[in-house]
Amino acid sequence: MFNNLSGLKRYLVIAAGSIIFCAGLNLFIVPVDLYNGGVVGVAQILRTIMVQTLHLPIPSNVDVSGIINFLINVPLLYLAYRQLGRKFFCRTIFSVIVMTIFMSVILIPEKPIMADRLSACLIGGMITGVGVGLILRAGASGGGIDILGVYLTLKRKDFSIGKMNLIFNAMVYVVCAVLFDLNTALYSVMVSGVFSLVVDRIHYQNINMSVMIFTKETNLHEKILFELHRGVTYWDGVGAYTGEYTHILVTIISKYEINHLKRAVLDVDPNAFIILNEGLQVLGNYEKRL
Repeated sequence: MFNNLSGLKRYLVIAAGSIIFCAGLNLFIVPVDLYNGGVVGVAQILRTIMVQTLHLPIPSNVDVSGIINFLINVPLLYLAYRQLGRKFFCRTIFSVIVMTIFMSVILIPEKPIMADRLSACLIGGMITGVGVGLILRAGASGGGIDILGVYLTLKRKDFSIGKMNLIFNAMVYVVCAVLFDLNTALYSVMVSGVFSLVVDRIHYQNINMSVMIFTKETNLHEKILFELHRGVTYWDGVGAYTGEYTHILVTIISKYEINHLKRAVLDVDPNAFIILNEGLQVLGNYEKRL
């Protein structure tokens, strides 16, 4: 699992993201009786039914949602193993285990840290979004609907994890409105909206970038093909002011790969001129990566 320092760092980021998510959930969202989206939200609803309807003897400051979340995740983890590769599966099951532990370890305050629901849902949504964003950036997922989101993102170029969360969460919050009250559902929708926005900003693999490189080196495209395994289009140009010939390259990468590209380019030509454009839509044969 930890075959090198880079692998250890990746798992530390996954663990940190998982703990941050649990802290945002148990310290800000749950104390004001709001519900997270996704499978965790389903687990919260089931916990509420167990406590308030079935009257099972569960301490009020202990969240068994983590255990329920783990059980629901079992078939989704199988999908991750079959369709998304062994590395993604190992990272994701690690994240789910850390979440299961810390959702039970981090006690829910008897008195909310933020009594105002609006403030709690904004802060809670931001914190949980940062947590899941870090997990996704490290090449894993927090389990649940994120697994399905990553799978669909790889299959469809115009899809994102945030969109998947919004679609599934809409169904979760309809259930919240029916079982509890409309006010709870509406504030929970706000949690989901903030969460999705933050996730999509932090999940760099989901942000496309076009890169144009001007260089005197004629073999730079080979370096990009070999190290990043990304396609490159190149042609020769002439500087209008200097009249000198230059080599022009264009490629499409994710924002997550930008530092790797910069290192590869500057290693060959420290004087290369690089133009970056972020957030573009890409149609055609472009490979999204975890």
